[in-house]
Amino acid sequence: MSLKSCEKAETNVYALEISLEGEEFKKAVSNAYNKNKGRYNVPGFRKGKVPRQMVEKMYGVEIFYEDAANELIPGAYAKAYDECELDIVSQPEINVVQIEKGKPFIFTAEVATKPEVTLGEYKGLKVDKVSTRVTAKEVDAKLEEEQKKNARDIILKAQGKNVYLITDLMDAVQGKKAGESVQFTIYRQGGFVDLCKGPHITNVGLIKAFKITSVAGAYWRGDATRKQLTRLYGISFPKKKMLDEYLQLMEEAKKRDHRKIGKELELFTFSESVGKGLPLWLPKGTALRLRLEDFLKQIQKRFGYQQVMTPHIGQKELWVTSGHYAKYGADSFQPIHTPEEGEEYLLKPMNCPHHCEIYKFKPRSYKDLPLRFAEFGTVYRYEQSGELHGLTRVRSFTQDDAHIFCRPDQLKEEFLKVMDIIFIIFNALDFKNFEAQISLRDPENKTKYIGSDDVWEKAESAIVEACQEKGLKARIELGEAAFYGPKLDFMVKDAIGRRWQLGTIQVDYNLPERFDLDYVGEDNQKHRPVMIHRAPFGSMERFVAVLIEHTGGKFPLWLTPDQVVVLPISEKYCDYAYEVARQLELSDIRVSVDDRNEKIGRKIRDNELKRIPYMVIVGEKEAENNQVSVRRQGAGDMGAMSVTDFAAHINKEVEDMTQSFIKQ
Repeated sequence: MSLKSCEKAETNVYALEISLEGEEFKKAVSNAYNKNKGRYNVPGFRKGKVPRQMVEKMYGVEIFYEDAANELIPGAYAKAYDECELDIVSQPEINVVQIEKGKPFIFTAEVATKPEVTLGEYKGLKVDKVSTRVTAKEVDAKLEEEQKKNARDIILKAQGKNVYLITDLMDAVQGKKAGESVQFTIYRQGGFVDLCKGPHITNVGLIKAFKITSVAGAYWRGDATRKQLTRLYGISFPKKKMLDEYLQLMEEAKKRDHRKIGKELELFTFSESVGKGLPLWLPKGTALRLRLEDFLKQIQKRFGYQQVMTPHIGQKELWVTSGHYAKYGADSFQPIHTPEEGEEYLLKPMNCPHHCEIYKFKPRSYKDLPLRFAEFGTVYRYEQSGELHGLTRVRSFTQDDAHIFCRPDQLKEEFLKVMDIIFIIFNALDFKNFEAQISLRDPENKTKYIGSDDVWEKAESAIVEACQEKGLKARIELGEAAFYGPKLDFMVKDAIGRRWQLGTIQVDYNLPERFDLDYVGEDNQKHRPVMIHRAPFGSMERFVAVLIEHTGGKFPLWLTPDQVVVLPISEKYCDYAYEVARQLELSDIRVSVDDRNEKIGRKIRDNELKRIPYMVIVGEKEAENNQVSVRRQGAGDMGAMSVTDFAAHINKEVEDMTQSFIKQ
């Protein structure tokens, strides 16, 4: 794919000219021929056996070119958008410029993008806010109102068995006698009447492309004692092309499913005996996770963080003080009772209260601030069984948690430093496409927030100004702040365009107040510190899941559990293979040996699927010369080199990668 031009056609509309050529396009043309050659009839030839030249002569080459172009266009314009760094909000309008044999295929894609908004002076600005938010109760009430409009009274005139025909449809009929009235709801649309709540699509003519995505069983009214029905799930789009793109995306998502890849690469597992939503990290997954933790620890050390460790439990009173028990206790917090009467503990759902108690360990001065406490703390929260999903939704997870205690005048600077950490992580792990959201309080309803107007204005200004200084485009949402302070959330777009929330920075005035935290200022008076919650990864479990799906399991060399696999061409060279592995391990390289009694071609194919970056093949020649034949994942044969040179090559590649972002 070659991006020939990217020009702004009009406001928020860009026109891209893209060229497809080279081996990739030739391969796509060949695939188009092989896929469709059975369709062509030429006298004297069996179906599917017509030479390509004959097909091109009779039907024209454009037919293959068109099929090839349709195959490559979605991926091509997706890469082009990334190259142009466009944040698109519409499907592209495709126009063919050139499609001729022997020449590149050239097309244009016109697409609308998000408007760029320059944040001006907002202090003292009054905005007439029109609220469109409704509560769940309001929605239920409106639905009930509409259902009553469509309700109908029927008189049971049937006798005996005939009554039971209706019983299968409406519970209300049960126990009723002939002559009694029963109320039920119907939904009318034109001349069509359906025995349901509705609504239906207003016009089925809007459906141009439709596909059933799955079929499942469902008990009538959710009751396992009743008959099982068939539930159909489907998706529709106004254009078939859009449906095809969506289905292609879903197929790619299935291939990248972290649950599937995690099992293949032996990273993690779950056990019903251990409990639902409680992940077990296998050796390779543990190595990956610890390497991520070490990476963040190195960065945090540069920014002045101190590592702390806290227990997995705490007294119930701790969570009563923090306010979490009152808010979540009924659903998530079940006390652990000890033999001592009246003593209750809870599994910690977050690390913040423990860190507040560390702050209170001794009196603090303004000279001590900021204090930055960091912990990879495992927390526990109850999730419904139906909500559990691989590593993305679990009941036990480890937060890359840190809490910064600072003076109000230090807030902006600390915010900037946290943003620097997040940018380093995103860059190191190739999350290049991300956006941010600033959540501020509702200026029309300040009663639901704690803290003075002055404190809130300073905090909100600090966040906005920090984003402006970093050149970060951030969407501002009024009324989305937490009751204890404003926050900044980061959403990243993965390799196939899905958005994930990773990383959050929150300002908190609540916990310092609740835990009576203070410091002695320059005026020799006590003052409240400001607390910043920050988690660049969010949680190790969720971050690893997103990373797996973003990379498809092909982790960067510095991070991957296995960097090298040694492949002896026969059992005769297994001893030398293990000697190579030992030498590489002495150079701190993560290596394994595939000593199976299989042909070398089979070993190469199997280890390609394991996504191991380097494969080294050893045989008679390599054993005699203390060498290895090197293959790079995705790049093929790199030739022979000594074990020492190969180890130096690996370590240099890792050092170049890590130092480039550690020193940012």
